[in-house]
Order: sequence, then C-alpha cells, then structure tokens
Amino acid sequence: MKKQIKILIDLQDCDTRIGELVSKKEEGPMRIRGLMEELKVLEWQFEEELNRHEACKKDRREVEQKIEDLESRVVKSGIKLDNVKSNKEYQAALKEIDALKREKIHLEDGAIEIMEEIEELETEYTAGKKRIKEFKGKVEQDRENVAKELKALERDLEMLEKERSQFCKAVDAELLGRYNSLRKNNSGFAVSPVIKGVCQRCHIGIPTQEFNELIRGEGLMACPNCLRIIYWGEDKQLQGETVPSE
Repeated sequence: MKKQIKILIDLQDCDTRIGELVSKKEEGPMRIRGLMEELKVLEWQFEEELNRHEACKKDRREVEQKIEDLESRVVKSGIKLDNVKSNKEYQAALKEIDALKREKIHLEDGAIEIMEEIEELETEYTAGKKRIKEFKGKVEQDRENVAKELKALERDLEMLEKERSQFCKAVDAELLGRYNSLRKNNSGFAVSPVIKGVCQRCHIGIPTQEFNELIRGEGLMACPNCLRIIYWGEDKQLQGETVPSE
C-alpha cells in the first residue's frame, strides 16, 4: 500500500505543478490585455489633447478675425472723425474709437493667452505622441516575450502530462478514480500528510487510535474530517524519492 501512496503523492505533486503552469499560461495574455487597456487610455487622452489643440486653433482664428474687424472699424471711425462738423459728433466719434481700441486690446490679450495654451498643447501633443509610440513598442516586445513564454510552458506541460500519464498507469484504477474525485472536490488536493497527529490540509487532529494505524501503514486511510487520503508525513520512505517496496 505504501507504494501506491507514494505514487499518489508524486501524482499530486505533478498535478500541482501542472496547475501552476496552467496559471502561468493565463498570466501572459492577461498582462497583454492589461497593457492594451492602458494603451487605449493613453490614446483616448491623446485624442482629447488633439481635440483641445484644434479647438484652440479655431478660437485663435476667430479672435484674429475679430481683431481685424475692429482694426477696420477703427480706421473707418478715424475717417468719420475727420468729417464731423459739430463738437458733439466729434466727442461721440472719439468715444467710439476709444471703445473699439479697448475691445481690441482685450481681444489681443485673449489671443496671447490662446497662443500660450496652443504652445503648451503642442508640447503635450509631441510628448503624448512619443509616449504612445514607446508604449506600443513595449506592448509588441511583451507580445513576443509572452509568445516565447507560452512555447516554453507548453513544452513543460507536455512533459508533465507524460509524467502524469505514467503515474496514472502505475496506480490502481479504483484508487485513481477515488484520487481524481477527491482532487476535484478539495481544491486540487486529494492526498494529505499527517504530522504530529494533525491533517496538514484541514488542520484537524486525527484520533489517536487511527493515527497509530496510520503510522503502521497497513492500509489506506482517510481523514475523518476532509476525507482526503492521508499518510504519515514523517515516514522516511514516503519522504524520499525511492518508491518503497511492498
């Protein structure tokens, strides 16, 4: 029976390593998906900056057109000033020219602010474009690395599956069925060592009489709490690599 238990221990170790490799296989694609989501955010931010840049350029054109219109109106008002005949009309013309000039100064100040914002946005645009290019390069590099990792993991999995197949052939069919069922219902662990009278999976103590039977190793036993197949964890034969003889 010890030989069968030792095979089950090795089988469980093999299944654990297979599970770890399967998890690692999922990590690579998940990392790439995370990077792609991050890239989408960067591209969205870049698009927003581009829209703001275009909006500012449009505002600048509109302000410049308004300034040109005001300059034209100032010229026309100056001509009108030269042709007035009364003091009242003269004062009114001066007031109109002064108002136009003040409005022109206000628009010119606004135009300067817009130009400063455009310069800032152009700097951000250039930096954003570079950032996206570099990030895309990182994504492509990570894709290549993940592809290599997956190939290596597939090779390791293939070897472990072959190893598992050998263990399955070496164990009693009925016992293997029990192992697979327990493993499915117990988070991947069907076999548990018992050390100092305690099951190392559910951490519940084994009754003294049963623990003594377990130490003798005369038959297959199960934990009375979690129902996993149990073995004496301090058995030197089961701890070693050499399969004990029946």
